[in-house]
Amino acid sequence: MRVTSSMYYNNLYGTNNLKINNELFDVNKQIASGLKIQYAKDNVTTFTETMRLDNELTTLGQVKKSTQSGYKVSNQTDAVLNEFETSMNQTRTLLVSAANGTHSDNSLDAIAGELRGLEKHFKNLANTSINGQFLFSGSSINTRPIDDNGVYHGNNANMNSFLGSSSTQKYNLTGSELFLGEEKNTKREITTNVINNDLINGGVITTNSSIRDLMGDIDDNTNTVNKNYFYIRGTKSDGTAFKVQKEFDDTAKVSDLLNEIGKQYGNNGSINVVNVSLNANGQIVVQDKMKGSSKLDFHMVGAVDFNNTGAANVTNVDNLNSGESDYAKVKDDTDGSTNHLFVKEFIKSGFTPASGVTNSIEGILYDRTNFTAEGSKLSSNVPQVLKTDNSFAQPSTALSEVFDLSQNNAGTLDGTTFNLVGNDIGGTAYSATIDLKSSANGGSKFTVGANTYDIFDMTSNPRVAVDADKMTYQQLTDVVNMLVTNNLPASNTATEYDKAIKLSNNTGNTNLSYDGKMIFNDLTSGTTKASIALYDNNTNDFTQPSSVGSFQSNNTLTVVDPKTDFFKNLDAAITAVEDHKLYADSSSGTMRNQGIENAITMLDKLSSHISRSHAIVGAQSNTLNNSLERTTLLETSTITLRSSVIDTDIAEASLRLSQLNLNYQAMLSTVGKVSKLSLVNYL
Repeated sequence: MRVTSSMYYNNLYGTNNLKINNELFDVNKQIASGLKIQYAKDNVTTFTETMRLDNELTTLGQVKKSTQSGYKVSNQTDAVLNEFETSMNQTRTLLVSAANGTHSDNSLDAIAGELRGLEKHFKNLANTSINGQFLFSGSSINTRPIDDNGVYHGNNANMNSFLGSSSTQKYNLTGSELFLGEEKNTKREITTNVINNDLINGGVITTNSSIRDLMGDIDDNTNTVNKNYFYIRGTKSDGTAFKVQKEFDDTAKVSDLLNEIGKQYGNNGSINVVNVSLNANGQIVVQDKMKGSSKLDFHMVGAVDFNNTGAANVTNVDNLNSGESDYAKVKDDTDGSTNHLFVKEFIKSGFTPASGVTNSIEGILYDRTNFTAEGSKLSSNVPQVLKTDNSFAQPSTALSEVFDLSQNNAGTLDGTTFNLVGNDIGGTAYSATIDLKSSANGGSKFTVGANTYDIFDMTSNPRVAVDADKMTYQQLTDVVNMLVTNNLPASNTATEYDKAIKLSNNTGNTNLSYDGKMIFNDLTSGTTKASIALYDNNTNDFTQPSSVGSFQSNNTLTVVDPKTDFFKNLDAAITAVEDHKLYADSSSGTMRNQGIENAITMLDKLSSHISRSHAIVGAQSNTLNNSLERTTLLETSTITLRSSVIDTDIAEASLRLSQLNLNYQAMLSTVGKVSKLSLVNYL
């Protein structure tokens, strides 16, 4: 085959020109764009790696933005809690000052005024917001968490920052945790509020005092030994109730009585589940040794018939109403009594007796008392607390989850009867019984006069009366609401039952509050005429089992509890100063106030709770900050790696461009020379 000049030309110029031009185009494109490739087809491996790194950078950007947002909230929360703790220290300092006993009434009023100022400051801190979003409202960031009454209106939802694949970090502190949180390691402490003086020797009762010193003696004859009866009832940490009548003669010690109280809670000599003691005012203090329970409760009343002629009276607590609670009147025989029955009160609360209960001695009453009335609202004072986790009951909670199933028919509420009495919103008296029955016994019912109505299960099909152990608080409050608003079913059918509930909700509302207490609101009047008392039918019969549950009771005052209600407790502490009440004392001021001394103990628990919450927020901030630093470092590393994969090395590309230009010039020079030789040959 003959090699022609055209073939040589095409082989030298045509092929190399195209190749070099492509390479020149690529390197110029890299220099212009700063990227090694423009399209996936340019280099599939580089393109794939770049896309992977771009996705990583997008994720890191989201993490960084989320973490920065969370850190901003957490850091601001940290700053607010710093101020909270500072203000708590100021509050405690003022309370300690108020408790030293040297202040005049005017001085205490001034301290109370300063404390009210701090209370307002706490509410302002609780309502702190960032860009209109409240810090302590949970996920309900547009809702003002604390109202003027100190009631929380947010939720308990956590908000989390995204820290990466399957990794989040909580960054908020809800008001539910901060103001209503629970300290599982806290042990409940309760106290009576009647000061017990030594009726024989003067001064205050001590554990070494005799029962005679506690209960008195009208003839001052120590040879005459009186029989003293004590009606003791309460609730253990596990929710089990007890009710017992105990007899002590004059020679027994007060310590013997305290030991007996301890035995009812479960103390057995080798293991004590509670500490029962007297404080400096001779008041009985019960301290739980079991952690995390809000169930512990106590009530007691004592009685002695000094003439022993009415001994039968003191064997039944209902008969104590015929006695006298003022010892001076009994001793001086100025009460006109012939049986000299003295009744010793240990707890007084100022509650009014339920309809049909005639008690002139308040301390006899335990839970046969009316709900507390305030304007249009009726409120109970016993929170409904679940036995399993100490949480407050909700409308959907079954009564059996709260009530003591060891009473009556063990293991079930079947056969339990509650009395519901009072006046409806029109002022007319009503009286009803609520009979909790199993499905096998026809289901639960309520009876008013001659009419009996099923309490219908809302979920069954067909609709039937609810089983006692499945009855919920919603069903109970529906019954209460129908009775108090006087909207009863026209007949005993599910349709009429539902209609009565709907009508009753137009004039009243009965539900559970945030702290598990039953509340009725009269929608027809600013000052309701209604009254409610709801109690176990066995309550005052000491020959029958204890109440399975209670709603309103003349019980002990709470000093310390695992559950926190910040603003309610703070208000109680300030009220103690306003009432000039150094210690719990039913004879003055707000009867159920625990006094300044106990308020300091309660405030210390609040301070501890705030400090723990602050520590949690600090840990959250540290975690978020560490995540932010790590994300920033990863982002920088990923950008660097991406740059090494996709970005053009300008120096290298420039050198390559120079080389290609030289190659191109050399090729053109060679082609030129070849072309000249070909022309000479041609000529």
